[in-house]
Amino acid sequence: MSFFARPPYRSEITEFIDQLKAKKPTLEAEQRAGRALLWDRQLDRHALADWQRARVPQQPYVYQTKRD
Repeated sequence: MSFFARPPYRSEITEFIDQLKAKKPTLEAEQRAGRALLWDRQLDRHALADWQRARVPQQPYVYQTKRD
């Protein structure tokens, strides 16, 4: 072993997360279920394309009325 070798570093946050996972083994599954509920969704490509075509370009200065 090298003279300069140190023991592997573990931060307080890593230790806290490991303790939390040990206390509540279902934590990761609950997190994955929450992510699936909010983020992992299938997009309707046709509806998205319709929405993008329906966009109206914004004026450079939104509070100024147009004078035509």
